Amino acid sequence: MNHIELKKFLDYKANYYESIRFINSDPIKIPHLFSKKEDIEVASFLIASISWGNRVSILNSGNKMIELMDSEPFDFVINHQERDLKVFDGFVHRTFNEIDLKFFIRSLQNIYKNHSGLENLFKPFKSSLQLGIHNFRSIFFEIDHPKRVEKHVSDPLKGSAAKRLNMFLRWMVRSNAKGVDFGIWKNISPSQLSVPLDVHTGNIARKLLLINRKQNDSKTLMELDKKLRILDPVDPVKYDFALFGLGVFEKL
Repeated sequence: MNHIELKKFLDYKANYYESIRFINSDPIKIPHLFSKKEDIEVASFLIASISWGNRVSILNSGNKMIELMDSEPFDFVINHQERDLKVFDGFVHRTFNEIDLKFFIRSLQNIYKNHSGLENLFKPFKSSLQLGIHNFRSIFFEIDHPKRVEKHVSDPLKGSAAKRLNMFLRWMVRSNAKGVDFGIWKNISPSQLSVPLDVHTGNIARKLLLINRKQNDSKTLMELDKKLRILDPVDPVKYDFALFGLGVFEKL
């Protein structure tokens, strides 16, 4: 395919897969249970953080997580005391366990109480969200924490594609026009977002000759970002829907 044909093909697929009819099998289904901004943020961050592996398992673990917070994630985060965290005893999703979840809740409380919330941490970096993720990670771990939890928050400056955090940012920033992403962070432009690069999006991007590198790391993400911003400089990450859909539903 030449450039014009590729853009036409990917535009069509992005438009098709960015649809509420695909939400029920996607982790984004869970934050869609909420309407309050802070509930959406907290639920989205927690669900995105456990979004690897089987999607049925992700949804089951995510629903369990929300239920343990009495379906009021922001209220639980902001008002919990240490004894309240016992409710998470026994929680496990793959390598993410009760120790990790308890720390995540403590850290989110620190962020909302002492840093004016999640969105505020990314605002100064709206022209470089990968640097923003690095800064966010530093603040996320500024309180005492077990060393093991650090593996659950990736750092682009150390070579990671930071798939889960880029997915969280997509959810927060991109328009809600199609009822999928939330668009509740108005101070960051969708043009600055990066694709949540995983096995599916990476494999399809290689088949379409959008990227050459074999690793799904930060360098490959930069390569893919550059190509997608040529195709659509205003909303390049809409192509996440196309690449993921082609990989998961069409097995291209």
